[in-house]
Parts: sequence; C-alpha cells; structure tokens
Amino acid sequence: MKKETAIFAGGCFWCMVSPFDQQPGIISVVSGYTGGHVENPTYEEVCTGKTGHTEAVKITFDADIITYKQLVEIYWQVADPTDATGQFQDRGDSYRPVIYYANEEQKEVAEESKEALAKSGEYDDPIVTQILPAKTFYDAEDYHQDFYKKNPLRYQLEESGGRGEFIKKHHK
Repeated sequence: MKKETAIFAGGCFWCMVSPFDQQPGIISVVSGYTGGHVENPTYEEVCTGKTGHTEAVKITFDADIITYKQLVEIYWQVADPTDATGQFQDRGDSYRPVIYYANEEQKEVAEESKEALAKSGEYDDPIVTQILPAKTFYDAEDYHQDFYKKNPLRYQLEESGGRGEFIKKHHK
C-alpha cells in the first residue's frame, strides 16, 4: 500500500466527505480546518472568519488504487472553482476553494489540472481556486465527522443548497 494524503477546501466540509469517501482506495476522509493562524480552532472560531482557516477535508488514500490526479478531478466536480468568496449557500473566507498540496508533485498535478480546466471552456468565469502549501490540519469536532452518515436529512438539506445541482451537472 502506498499511503498518501490530500487536502481540499470547497465550502462546507460536511458536503465534501461523501464524494471522496465512496471511491475505491480511500482509507479515510476527515473534516477539519487548515490554512489559518489560530492553533486548535473550534468550529465557532472558524465560522467568525477571523482565524484564516478554511473548512477542509483531509483524505488518506492508497495511491496504488486511486491517484492524487484522480482526486483532484473529483474535486473539480464537487466544488465551484469560479467562486472565491464561498461555495453555494456558504459564504465567507472559511468556505473559499483551495487545494492544499503536500509536496511539489501534488502542486504540479494541481496546477496542471487547474490550467486544463481553465482551457476547457467548461466555465465562463475564471478559475479562482487557490493552490497553496498544506499547513497544519486540525480535525473538526466529532459531531462533524461523517456528517452525511450521522445526519442524512440535514445533509440532504445542505446538499440541496446548490451543490447537489452543481454535482449533477459536473460529476462525470
């Protein structure tokens, strides 16, 4: 097994787990916070927008089964790459789209993929997703983990806020 991690921010982390969690080769998907300047932030602190953190998911995967490039391609299908100020009904800096890379290889894959998406003509607006070096990832509180499994009705409400339609349109 070739274990690696990927970190993606694309709005509410509740909605970012399921699309990855169901893929072959995924070992775990953890909701959390990253990219900011506050150590061990709480959900309430991140929601203020003053910590610099984004809600994100840390994906541990077997690179012999699913590649980082494949994960980036899934990411483009579930997060709006043209909206720098949030995602769907979730607004604010903590919901901005970011691909956090762990090494130069991941950075190169993410940048090449972003460039290809920009050239594809799939979007009328520019691709604004940031590609940044990974910082410390803080696991979110337990009640946020596997939210789509624990609270399916509330998860469905969250998904119906625009992301669900986006995924239907862009998920291949």
